[in-house]
Amino acid sequence: MPMKSLTQFKKIFLLAGDIIILYAALYLTLVIRYQALPSGLLWQNHFKVFSIVFAGWLLVFYIANLYDLRLAVNNARFWQITGKSLLVATLVAVAFFYLLPNNDITPKTNLAIYLAVFTFLFGLWRNFYNWSLSAYLPKSNIAVVGWNDQVKELVDEMSDKTQLGYRLAFIIDDRATEQNNYRNVPIWREVARLPELVKNHKVSAIIVSTDPNQSTELRSALFACLPLKISFFALPLFYENFSGKVPISLISEMWFLENLNEGGQAIFDTIKRSADFLLALLFFLITLPFWPLIGLMIKLESRGPIFFRQTRVGKDGALFRIYKFRTMREVGNDHAPTTANDKRITRFGNFLRKTRIDEIAQLLNIIRGEMSFVGPRPERPELVLALEKLIPFYRERMLVKPGVTGSDQVSGEYHSPSYEDTLKKLQYDLFYIKNRSLYLDLSIILKTIYTILSRTGI
Repeated sequence: MPMKSLTQFKKIFLLAGDIIILYAALYLTLVIRYQALPSGLLWQNHFKVFSIVFAGWLLVFYIANLYDLRLAVNNARFWQITGKSLLVATLVAVAFFYLLPNNDITPKTNLAIYLAVFTFLFGLWRNFYNWSLSAYLPKSNIAVVGWNDQVKELVDEMSDKTQLGYRLAFIIDDRATEQNNYRNVPIWREVARLPELVKNHKVSAIIVSTDPNQSTELRSALFACLPLKISFFALPLFYENFSGKVPISLISEMWFLENLNEGGQAIFDTIKRSADFLLALLFFLITLPFWPLIGLMIKLESRGPIFFRQTRVGKDGALFRIYKFRTMREVGNDHAPTTANDKRITRFGNFLRKTRIDEIAQLLNIIRGEMSFVGPRPERPELVLALEKLIPFYRERMLVKPGVTGSDQVSGEYHSPSYEDTLKKLQYDLFYIKNRSLYLDLSIILKTIYTILSRTGI
């Protein structure tokens, strides 16, 4: 089975299992609650109403990345995210049943029983699925041509994340001094043996990390594999699909010319600008009555202005003044980058940061066309000047407008201002710039909302 089809099958299988558990838990809830098998009318009434709730729950699970196979492993992080997802899903159910008055049923007892039953069954099902994903569900055999640091990193990730469904069969590297192996993956020197090895190992895809134009023997070996009905991937593309990031060390100027169709994004950019303006104006009018109260709380706790203003770099390097509600004390503040447990942050400022209320003021920047809801995080000019000297293609992140939130902010990783973490942030930013769409923007916004509700911070 092709790799893409196999991955889709596993996700569909996972989704189908979740749906079965949702309704099985509902049926068991009615049995427990009424001490008998539910009648047709009772089941029908609950089925209709709960189906609406279940649709919301599945959306919550998707936003929380519970259908991302990279997360499908029985470790502390998975169960932490699962627990937060169930908490948000519970809030969705409570809001539906108790805030909307036109429901046919308001199941206080039934909902409490259901949450307990579903949590138990869902935990068992996901534990079984994650285990079977690594142990029994089918895997795609792949081969790699060439060896470098990025291939080594890829081999390490595949070996550690067997649940992703990839089995690295072998590596071909004509620069190897002798046949050896890395993490039990054989490394062969003989490029001419590639078609034979592909047949013997039932390989479904070849990842090419070297330039075939530099080797006649490699081109011939790859060409001989065409009749074997396998897929070919350049290492940067496979790495991007595998990790959701663009590998900076593997790309050149040609990557931007081949992958960034900025002319073809004109319609999308126009639609996005219109949506940004209308939504920002709507949220501004809705939240405006609360701005004086927020300002009063800021002023009562510490001296200084209500708004924090700072020059940032926008699209195509244009400078603008960003607005946020002030969260730090002004006295003795050198305006250095924020650190963990920063003592300059006030108590109310800490609340504003955790809930991201401090960034509501950026609605002004969106209305003025300086920012978007989704995009790379805007940085200070002096920081940009320093980083673009150290990191290749750092300035290319400014091909689009900066955003209040973005791919990096919902990646689930904390990135400090260090060189290494800035490089990781750029990988997520370039992935967004290449793949930006209304669907991706909506997905990032929903994940941002989930992150705030689950109180994981951004």
